[in-house]
Amino acid sequence: MSAAALRQLVTFRLGADHFAADIYAVERVLRYEQPTAIPNTPRWIEGVIDYQNEVVPVISLRRRFELELVEAKLETRILVFNTSQGWIGAVVDAVLEVITVAAEQLAPPPKLFRGLSAEYLLGLVRREKRLVVCLDVTRLLTAEEQMALQDVKTESLAKA
Repeated sequence: MSAAALRQLVTFRLGADHFAADIYAVERVLRYEQPTAIPNTPRWIEGVIDYQNEVVPVISLRRRFELELVEAKLETRILVFNTSQGWIGAVVDAVLEVITVAAEQLAPPPKLFRGLSAEYLLGLVRREKRLVVCLDVTRLLTAEEQMALQDVKTESLAKA
């Protein structure tokens, strides 16, 4: 099997559900720190953090996926994703492991999952009797939501 046919995924947990993102989309895994709240922003934006002298907006994937909200725990992490809009932090319950899957193991995504249209998903992988939902982090947010994040970055830079 060629290396091109293999894909490495960073797996993480939100509640009982397991998700994954392509390893090349993940800039860093950070310990959770409470983001600085920005007033008048969408509910799914937790705030901003300072990462490598950059203001990075942080989104709540629990809110984004319409899951029950829980308090941050010791294993809570912020995944910093590389996107065309720059870095975006995403709060996850726990980062699990890096897995390698063959391209043919990636099943097409359902039309809708947790309020997300299939266009935001790469697909599904069966892993140890569990389905792992693979996110396309480059398309996780709509154009309107990306603009809202850009506004958050601009607003927080203006206050700095």
